[in-house]
Amino acid sequence: MFRFKVMAKSFYRRQLPHLQRDDKPHFLTFCTFHRWILPEKVRALVLDSCLHDDGSKIDLRVVVVMPEHVHLIFTPLVNVPGRTVWPLAEITDAIKGASAHKLNRALGQKGRVWQAESFDHVLRSSEGLDQKVQYVLENPVR
Repeated sequence: MFRFKVMAKSFYRRQLPHLQRDDKPHFLTFCTFHRWILPEKVRALVLDSCLHDDGSKIDLRVVVVMPEHVHLIFTPLVNVPGRTVWPLAEITDAIKGASAHKLNRALGQKGRVWQAESFDHVLRSSEGLDQKVQYVLENPVR
């Protein structure tokens, strides 16, 4: 049987504060650099990057790729070898980095794709996970 070092809270700061809570769903939004509109033909590459770590680093509930931003709701999972919960910063950097690399290669370009900062929010029990999922799913309709 494994014993895991579980941290109740993790905090880091860039421009916005980022708070992570173990065993709680997180709402994550990140935007394209200068609100650049993602060409429709490469949005599937962004979606693939969001889905890549589902089941290994995250338990993904919902993801929506919009023309200039992405919404995800997921719960970070336990990193078994490291015996800790996967850090939110590492999850976010992996999604943004992989998708930027694939997108730039597909479009034959170089440079920034995503804003350095992202918005994340720990979903509290009073908010209702189902309501947030519905909000994300309705975002493309709006």
